[in-house]
Order: sequence, then C-alpha cells, then structure tokens
Amino acid sequence: MNVQAGQRPDGESPGEGTRQRRAVVDYALQRRARLAEVYAGRASLHDVCDAHPYLLRAAAFHGQLSDVSCPVCRKEQLSEVHYVYGDALKAMSGQAKAPRELADMAQRLREFTVYVVEVCRSCRWNHLTMSFVMGQGSARPSRRRAATE
Repeated sequence: MNVQAGQRPDGESPGEGTRQRRAVVDYALQRRARLAEVYAGRASLHDVCDAHPYLLRAAAFHGQLSDVSCPVCRKEQLSEVHYVYGDALKAMSGQAKAPRELADMAQRLREFTVYVVEVCRSCRWNHLTMSFVMGQGSARPSRRRAATE
C-alpha cells in the first residue's frame, strides 16, 4: 500500500473523515472482554468465529484491509466493513460501502449511521468495532422557534 505523508490509507486527509463523524461509539472494551473470554477458555472459537457468509463476501468486495492481524488465528489482516443505515438511504440502507463512498454520501444525505465491523476471512472472527453518524444534519436539533406575530 503506497500512502503519501499526511494521507490516510482510505484516501482522506487526516481529520477529513473525523470532521464529518459525530456520535461516535467505540466498542473496544467489549472486544477486549470478548477476546479475554476466548483466551481464558470461557468462550469457544465456535462462539466467536461465526461470520455470516454475506459478511465474508462484503469483506472480500467492500472491505478495507486494516493494519491489525486477527486476534484469534493471527493468520491474516482484518478487513473492516462499513455498513450504512438510515431513513434517508431508502433502498441503500443496510448495504456495505467502501470508506471513500461515505464522504460522498455525507455530502448528499441529511443523516445516516455507519457501523464498522472487523472480519477475518480465514477463521471468521467478526466484531462490531465502531458506529458513528454522518451527513448534513446538525449534531443537535435546533431549539429556535419562529417568532409569531
């Protein structure tokens, strides 16, 4: 991967994607707890390596390789899949999108939610890592009311 200085692997400048993201939820603590259960033997690999075939296909065609190797099998890098949901998306709601498509969608649409899932295509490990809201809508609703005469 050939990334120039000052540019992220997904093609955005630093802060470009984060500037449009709001209501970010990071699921790193849940991930860490789930992996601790696996390493301690309280959860089986069958319980955590259960990616649906559609998720594996989305990882192959729409996923973005991360720098993180699989915490379970350690065979390959994880793929990140971005799923989009929202009323403004209509028929596109629930689809996997490439990260470069998200910025374009954020310019055109009022508001939608993105869920980022990490997937290992070898052992089928998968976990929700992050969710956030994008779009032209405001971060909080306006409470101003029109003056009445």
